[in-house]
Amino acid sequence: MDTGSDLHESDKTGDWSRLLKSKYKKELGELSREYPHKRSLYIDYRDVERFGKAGIALADELLENPGKVLEDVWDAVKNSQLVRTKDGKEPRGINIRFTNLPRKTGIRNIRSEDMNQFVSVEGILRKTTEVRPRIVDAVFRCPAGHFTVKQQKYGKFIEPDGCATDGCTFKKLDLMPKRSKFVDSQKLRIQESPEGLRGGEQPQTLDIDVTDDLSGKVAPGDRVIINGILRSMQRIVKGEKSTVFDIFLECNSIEIAEKEFEEVEIDEKAEDEIRRLSKDPMIYRMITHSIAPTIYGSEDVKQAIALQLFGGISKEMPDGTHLRGDIHVLLIGDPGIAKSQLLRYVVKLSPRAIYTSGQSSTAAGLTATAVKDEFGEGRWTLEAGALVLADMGVAAVDEMDKMEKGDRSALHEAMEQQSISVAKAGITATLKSRCALLGAANPKYGRFDMFGDISDQINMPPSLLSRFDLIFIMTDQPEQKRDLAIAEHILKAHSTGELIAQHKKTPSPGVTDEYIQQQLAPVMPDIDPSLFRKYVAYAKRSCFPMLSSEAREAIVGYYLKLRGIAAPNKPVPVTARQLEALVRLAEASARIRLSDTIEVSDAERVIHIVDACLRQIAYDAKTGTFDIDKVVTGISKEKRDIVRVIKDAIRDIGGEGRRAGIDQVIDAVSAKGFARDKVKEGVDMLLRHGEAMEPKSGIIQLI
Repeated sequence: MDTGSDLHESDKTGDWSRLLKSKYKKELGELSREYPHKRSLYIDYRDVERFGKAGIALADELLENPGKVLEDVWDAVKNSQLVRTKDGKEPRGINIRFTNLPRKTGIRNIRSEDMNQFVSVEGILRKTTEVRPRIVDAVFRCPAGHFTVKQQKYGKFIEPDGCATDGCTFKKLDLMPKRSKFVDSQKLRIQESPEGLRGGEQPQTLDIDVTDDLSGKVAPGDRVIINGILRSMQRIVKGEKSTVFDIFLECNSIEIAEKEFEEVEIDEKAEDEIRRLSKDPMIYRMITHSIAPTIYGSEDVKQAIALQLFGGISKEMPDGTHLRGDIHVLLIGDPGIAKSQLLRYVVKLSPRAIYTSGQSSTAAGLTATAVKDEFGEGRWTLEAGALVLADMGVAAVDEMDKMEKGDRSALHEAMEQQSISVAKAGITATLKSRCALLGAANPKYGRFDMFGDISDQINMPPSLLSRFDLIFIMTDQPEQKRDLAIAEHILKAHSTGELIAQHKKTPSPGVTDEYIQQQLAPVMPDIDPSLFRKYVAYAKRSCFPMLSSEAREAIVGYYLKLRGIAAPNKPVPVTARQLEALVRLAEASARIRLSDTIEVSDAERVIHIVDACLRQIAYDAKTGTFDIDKVVTGISKEKRDIVRVIKDAIRDIGGEGRRAGIDQVIDAVSAKGFARDKVKEGVDMLLRHGEAMEPKSGIIQLI
């Protein structure tokens, strides 16, 4: 019986030997040449499956009994002498690694029957520890000079009971680190990808044990597929052994998922459909109508969000500078205008996106946090936050005005430099956050006052506002025609939803699927969301348009026209940041058509959007000019002029003492043509900002 099983074993080794010789000759030759710098042989699972009848048996055995298969492959390499080192010796340790497993197991779906089986899990790396040597073969010496070797497993260090030499009775042995064998090791923790989660679920994590040449390959925030053997360890609580076991994955191979939009697989049929759509003259309208179709109106905002999804081109300059291609959009609007709904919809559409609410986000949660825990043996490790996890996608931040002041400043670097620098707990690192930010905020006083200054009503610092390419003011003004259309649209959506729910429970006569489709038409997107995601991914992957000379002239012309409004005594309307925004938006507009050139029509489209935004936020009705200072510095040019005149008046009246009666100052300044209430505001501002004080009632003194 035993001989039969031995024959069966050698059969398996022979099968592996034949497979390696036929399909992996080149890789084995490379290993022979580059050993010991290269110590891993990667075998594609699909190649094993395709290797005839024997291949299917080998592939199945790998999933069921991976430990034995890895030994069989190693035996095949050793017995057939498939790898020879330069000096003709047999290599000591070669890692056999398998990739491209067909079935991925979700972290939350791992069960006890998966124990000791070969599994493949994918997710985002949350934490990594430093690479440290781990002992594999520990060599001990007894006082008589005998050596004892004890193999070590993952986890606790095991000491031998006594000297292994016959007749030697010594129990106390000393470890000999110089003679022992060590291997590089690292611990990783991966978390489920946020895309696959249902709302409100907490993502689950799994610890990974990585050894030898795989350690030190990945960083927090990377998307990875990890193949390995699922192992268990008994949990010990306060010195007592528990019946519950902890699981970890003994890593066999790591595949780094492409950071770009490669996760979205596009087959030929979808590609043909995308190309057909891109040639449709109504493509812009279709795309705008495919974003949150249940929300009525807001055409400009939806078009801006479409441009944001497609994005501009990220550019790396020869001198090492990086020009961002991501477009940042901010929606500020009255409550109940469906801002959050838009954000939620965008998260569904974008191939990679994360939604977070400012009210419950801290700076550490957005950027990265340093955590000290049992995971890294009590060391500090970095944990990636929302903006890092949204790398190459969209970060939707709701309720931005409710964020703490310190937490909001964490967004500055992420928006402009597209990276996050961390210096915490002795860790200094820079993480990438190449994401487009879509923010939503409410006005400071709950609703917009159409007659007040916009900048006074936005509870956000000017330094943050100036980093947004587009800022939309969404006001809720009663207007009978529009309100009627919105009411009809909402009721239509609700009544169709009710019909579907009722039809599911008790099928109504005359209600067919066609009828339901017909009823749903107004709230159905023109392009199906799954195809839309593929469209965005395809455009980002394969379309890199260039500015045509006509489009360049149109953009420069608009920019100069706005700058030209700025006479020496008038406010500066537009900064270079707005010009860059125009270029990014024009690139995104051309990408929607999958065009290689940016035409005049693209330039005109984005000029229209930017102009509409500027008219809302920076138009100064009194002077009839744009005043971007209102947004960029928070103080309009007019206010700054009043403050200067007030200071001069105090100096004139007070002389050396630099103090004067407030009423006197107001009379003197208003005589120069300024409105009294504006002058009063200016005096209050001086006092509030600490540039002047009120030593006694009715007297102002410059500090």
